Amino acid sequence: MKGIHIGISGWRYAPWRGDFYPEGLLQRRELEYASRAVGSIEINGSFYALQTPERFAGWYAQTPEDFVFSVKAPRYITHVRRLRDIAEPMANFFASGPLQLEDKLGPFLWQFPPSFKFDPGLFRELFELLPRTIGQAHHCGLRSNRYADSPRPRTAAGTPLRHAVEIRHESFVQDAFIDLLRQHGIALVVADTAGKWPLIEELTSDFMYLRLHGDKELYTSGYDEQALSRWEQRIRLWYQGRQPADAHRVSQGKAPARRQHDVYCYFDNDIKVRAPYDARRLLEKLGLADHLQVRPGQLSGEFL
Repeated sequence: MKGIHIGISGWRYAPWRGDFYPEGLLQRRELEYASRAVGSIEINGSFYALQTPERFAGWYAQTPEDFVFSVKAPRYITHVRRLRDIAEPMANFFASGPLQLEDKLGPFLWQFPPSFKFDPGLFRELFELLPRTIGQAHHCGLRSNRYADSPRPRTAAGTPLRHAVEIRHESFVQDAFIDLLRQHGIALVVADTAGKWPLIEELTSDFMYLRLHGDKELYTSGYDEQALSRWEQRIRLWYQGRQPADAHRVSQGKAPARRQHDVYCYFDNDIKVRAPYDARRLLEKLGLADHLQVRPGQLSGEFL
């Protein structure tokens, strides 16, 4: 099941130190440690501020060969500009370094605030603007004045890029939105938010993207064995291109033809240090933890 990537959203959290990160681990080695305890990480610092090509290249160098990053797109585009006049900030984002993740680059996550209602025109324009290959993203970045010397990635220009959208307003719960996602091959994030925002489980692309924020208390509560088993079963089905019998669907139409879907799943219930442990346990339940080099909370091997 090489197409299943389970991990955490972010890795720099002070409460994790002395718990998930064992005593004695240098802070500058936290990414090295986390990337050997879980299978993937969603970079969320890029949501709050543009990074640099050097920083992304450093993250690439600190992680194992088979590691995968997802990258959260800037809130300046989704929350501040709210998808209006975004050509320049889009160029700045792709020039800021995410392509330096090279073969470790997974999907881009575009998250929208709870106040953002579905606007078919704006989303159609966004989807048409998003680069779909490494080459298109690099070309987009060349239009940036802020990063005039952004390095050309080594990865082949024709390598596909993936995009996922996370919504938080009830106006998106309609066929027109699902149809638009399918037309453009954009994944809809399955967001478990303790019932606060819509939970939609639709196959709209060739991959699934899950964000588990807590099933009882947002960003706080952990997932017990029963809850993790439920997500394990769903992930196995989605990986096979099948839908669970109780899937939270919007579309009344026939589901897409069955085919294998890659799955990216990130735990974002970090406040009480649950995310890394829940991610590791889900990896174990899926039989995907045998190659991982460290156990959470233990200082061993190369980190001694």
